Amino acid sequence: MGTPIAQADCTKQAADPASAQRALAEAAPGDRVCLSGNVGRVEVRRSGTPTQPISVLGGGKVVTEGVTVEADNVLIDGVNADKPKAPGMLLRGNNITVQNSAIVSPREGDGDGIRFFGTNIRILHNLVRNTVGTKERHADALQTFATSEQYPASRDILIEANRFEDIANICLIAEGPNSEAGDGSGEGTTTNIVFRNNFCQNGAGQALLFDDVSNVTVQDNEIVGDVENGIILKNKSTGARVGGNKIAPHIESEIWVDDSSKSGYQGPRG
Repeated sequence: MGTPIAQADCTKQAADPASAQRALAEAAPGDRVCLSGNVGRVEVRRSGTPTQPISVLGGGKVVTEGVTVEADNVLIDGVNADKPKAPGMLLRGNNITVQNSAIVSPREGDGDGIRFFGTNIRILHNLVRNTVGTKERHADALQTFATSEQYPASRDILIEANRFEDIANICLIAEGPNSEAGDGSGEGTTTNIVFRNNFCQNGAGQALLFDDVSNVTVQDNEIVGDVENGIILKNKSTGARVGGNKIAPHIESEIWVDDSSKSGYQGPRG
């Protein structure tokens, strides 16, 4: 987890759920909303602009019940979610950054730490810890999929310098509109996901799974979990670039690539 941005030049401040809800409902482009105390679930549904995003700053000390962003041009920094209702963070929109934040022990639903949908989403220097699965559902650190207009295909995603610890299922599962699960929308393309300099400790069959996702980069990560494969590319996940990853000795294979995903692949062999 990185060093949060200092809470300075705040245009709005909130220290409880009611004031946080009011401040975020009234936020305008360029606002810096500074949170302290326990503010409930943070919900951002007003958009900034590319040059004047709405910034929500927690200083690394604020306690929340999770974060929902359904807007464009938003920065979330230094926000802690303790035992939030899953997903701990839901990001849907364009030009969203979440950084220097923590999601610990998400509960209910699938138990996911972060779900993201949209274009130009940046997930940087965060901690996701202790996702808890059930018999029917499995808790991932990060997940994206494309099942409807509400949840569009994800493009141009940067996931860098995060720690994923004690993850019940997968550190990152990314499914495109034509995923093998068969529940995708079939519209759009999930592409250009960079997963770099992250630490992954999980307990599924693999650490990272890409299904119908093109132009993936997986570089310079540390993968240490109780898994058989580090990375799986399947169902036309073409154009992937893999390199520089540190894989624990007990993991059988760094990567498994099916025949439909071999076009344009650059990296080690399984």
